[in-house]
Amino acid sequence: MARAAVPGRLNWRVATLAAARDETATARTLVFDVPGWPGHLAGQHIDVKLTAEDGYTAQRSYSIASAPDGARLELTVQRIADGEVSPYLTEVLEPGDPLELRGPIGGWFVWTPKGTAPVLLVAGGSGIVPLMAMVRAHAEADSKVPLRLIYSVRTPADAIYAPELSQRSVASPLETTYLYTRQAPDGMPTGRINADAIARLAWPPQMTPAIFICGPTGFVETAADLLVAAGHDPDMIKTERFGPTS
Repeated sequence: MARAAVPGRLNWRVATLAAARDETATARTLVFDVPGWPGHLAGQHIDVKLTAEDGYTAQRSYSIASAPDGARLELTVQRIADGEVSPYLTEVLEPGDPLELRGPIGGWFVWTPKGTAPVLLVAGGSGIVPLMAMVRAHAEADSKVPLRLIYSVRTPADAIYAPELSQRSVASPLETTYLYTRQAPDGMPTGRINADAIARLAWPPQMTPAIFICGPTGFVETAADLLVAAGHDPDMIKTERFGPTS
């Protein structure tokens, strides 16, 4: 997931790509060694800077996908066909290549194992990335807090982390439900997130769950409005949205 970078006073660090793997036809996970990395919280992001030979620079922000306790930093980048940065990260960058980054950034859209409320994660497309960091942090901490994920994607092939989510749903308290907007597996309907989906899949409001929503702006606003209309406390809903960069 990418956002326009927000200037800060953090220092730039030189990271080295250690490994990469494809998640879907357009999404790639990048695993970095980052000397001096201070650690992060699930839900935070970093700034990435690319510098051309003529000195031109481009910056974008990407959510951190890895759990906080990992020895390496992982990002999952969705390729934007006409983007400045994502095509390089997903098609050109190779293991051993350096990259400048700074972070971690953000302290509001985060989940820690200290939380005791049930957790509801609502993802649209590549908005799954920071929520996956929460899923992984939940598992690494062996948390017993109930955890549900509603994941809206166009087709099954567009679902990032699908094999891992399937495995974790069997081996942990995680419950994952997909909403397919364009094409669904045989026997399943297609459809967007709506009041019926919230009624069926979200924790009841009386359980006062901690809710995290991430995805495109329209999706996030719709999901948040539906949850509030269903009786959920707006103060328990945290949102993170992304859109095109100029």
